[in-house]
Amino acid sequence: MIVLGMLGIVQLYAQDSTYNNWYYEGREKLYQELEGTRYDVVFFGNSITERGPWQELIGRKYTVGNRGIGGDNTFGMKARIADVVKSKPKKIFLMMGINDVGGGLPVEWSLRNYEEIIRIILSVSPKTKIYVQSILPLNESVLKYDYLFGKEQLIRNLNKGIEELSHKYNLTYVNVKEELADDDVLEKEYTMDGIHVNTEAYIRWVNYLKEKKYL
Repeated sequence: MIVLGMLGIVQLYAQDSTYNNWYYEGREKLYQELEGTRYDVVFFGNSITERGPWQELIGRKYTVGNRGIGGDNTFGMKARIADVVKSKPKKIFLMMGINDVGGGLPVEWSLRNYEEIIRIILSVSPKTKIYVQSILPLNESVLKYDYLFGKEQLIRNLNKGIEELSHKYNLTYVNVKEELADDDVLEKEYTMDGIHVNTEAYIRWVNYLKEKKYL
């Protein structure tokens, strides 16, 4: 019964199009229109990525493409990653999985999608350097979304699996969590709703990437 239940969840996600709403379609249309644009660096993920002012903070050293879409999960990201790396950027920074956690997708299936995304990048653009970023934890003291409460252990498990994937494929693991969180709690000063981060967080995030020589 447990196996059947898990399969049912996976089948539901595989057919789920709730992330593919009017907003999602609008962002995808924009990104497809920009498909031929060449970028040195691409940030790929969900709303946490989409809201980041990457180009402004990174400056003129790199041309930066933002390929985040609010609400996206690893199924949606797997469907669009090939188009994202067709232009063969020098670097791509991945951050994904928190919407899977919020939606109740088993960690092992998120990791399977994550691994397939990595393989697609390696196949389509083998010279692109892949940076695997940790998922940010939540701050329940200010969290505004009931469906995300009590997910700390799932986030830990997913981050552990993501780090293991980075070792398996010899990729750079970027532990953003150590900059913006106190252990497994997102710092209150960096969030307005317990999950998304503010301008101060993005500034510190980019400075961290620069300090680590990732940018």
